[in-house]
Amino acid sequence: MAAISGVGIDVVDIGRFQESLDRTSALRRRLFTENESVMKISSLAARFAAKEALAKALNAKTATFNWQEVEVINELSGKPVFVFSGALAQRLAESIVHLSLSHDAGIASAMVIVEAKP
Repeated sequence: MAAISGVGIDVVDIGRFQESLDRTSALRRRLFTENESVMKISSLAARFAAKEALAKALNAKTATFNWQEVEVINELSGKPVFVFSGALAQRLAESIVHLSLSHDAGIASAMVIVEAKP
């Protein structure tokens, strides 16, 4: 049986998130991979919520969490999943990371569960 090692949730106001991206030109490049950065704002907000929820689940401080080492992609079924690289991939090599995203009515949300592989 696998043990849960972390849970994280985050909620983002899509309009306020758009204002932040518009106000700070480098923010999009810092937070998102090249593939993510071209997505529509509701998808970007959901991916930001996913990365924030992951950081919370990992109890990561901003300085130790590299936003570029995590990308959210969709499987053919549409299910969102994380793709990790670098130090984050090594840290999570023995973990299973579950992700759920939603965006509706101006709000994007994400929930992440990290569990140790059995």
